[in-house]
Amino acid sequence: MTAGARDDARWMAAAVALADGARGLTTPNPNVGCLVVRDGAVIARGATAAGGRPHAEAIALASAGDAAAGATVYVTLEPCAHVSDRGPACATLLRDAAPARVVVALADPDPRTAGRGIALLRDAGIAVDVGIAADDARRAMAPWLMRLEHGRPFVTLKLAMSLDGCIALADGSSRWITGTRARMHGHLERARHDAILVGRGTLDADAPRLDVRIEGLENRSPHRLVLTSGAAPDRWQALASPEVIADLAGIESILVEGGAGAASAFLAADLVDRLLIYRAPILIGDGLRALGAIGLADLASAHRRWVCVDHRELGSDTLDVYERARSEGCTASSGKVGTGFPPG
Repeated sequence: MTAGARDDARWMAAAVALADGARGLTTPNPNVGCLVVRDGAVIARGATAAGGRPHAEAIALASAGDAAAGATVYVTLEPCAHVSDRGPACATLLRDAAPARVVVALADPDPRTAGRGIALLRDAGIAVDVGIAADDARRAMAPWLMRLEHGRPFVTLKLAMSLDGCIALADGSSRWITGTRARMHGHLERARHDAILVGRGTLDADAPRLDVRIEGLENRSPHRLVLTSGAAPDRWQALASPEVIADLAGIESILVEGGAGAASAFLAADLVDRLLIYRAPILIGDGLRALGAIGLADLASAHRRWVCVDHRELGSDTLDVYERARSEGCTASSGKVGTGFPPG
């Protein structure tokens, strides 16, 4: 790898980290990160603001001012080129700022832009390179991409279990299987999702709050969903089946947090895109299992479905992050984006 390629990879990784930090805040717009770099130093940065505006490029360029001219801009998604009542197109802002070069991680699949932003910049004489850290950018923006490309929210399934695959004692006692650090990581994951879901059995047995209990992030507590054929309690929304998640307005990401019935139902419907498996170094034996039937016809069909993209220790517990191996959408890479803590 050349020195220039290493620099591009380093700066784009920083832009992806900015994008990942805005995850869960920018619906219905993508969570984009942007850096303006001159003479080997960052002179401005931006991430899509809460609610989706201003865009990352607009924030970074406003901060850079005239110094953006002749600089290099790193952005995780192709700058938008379509007109909006909420603000100017980012491709136009970049053209007018006149950087020497724009490096784009991922081309925009939104048909309103879809290459037009890149073309506008190139027509203005600005060099554009596309594809640096594309997999990591796709992972950071996975919820927005899932809604845009497949018409449904991105689903993460969280399982906190013992070494032998139990989520509770036989009598249902489950507090606490994992330790403090693992539980805090789980709260960070809650803060990164638009909605959180449990099954009716978990709701009735545990009366979970499903809020974010980390100082400074309390206002990021997600919308609460319950998988049930009946009515939902006040301030909850009922879902009759996993498939109806496509009808949820304003929801691009869902964290499925319990229990075994809800987890199994989403796996059986093949609607889980990401797995968070927290393991405590304990054995329970005759306890409640993490999963029930998930619709496997044979053992062969269980293989090659999941790719591990991260492993780390959280105190005495471990976390493994898996992504669903599909022919389209997110692909596995060695990046550690989206796990809530810096790489270990």
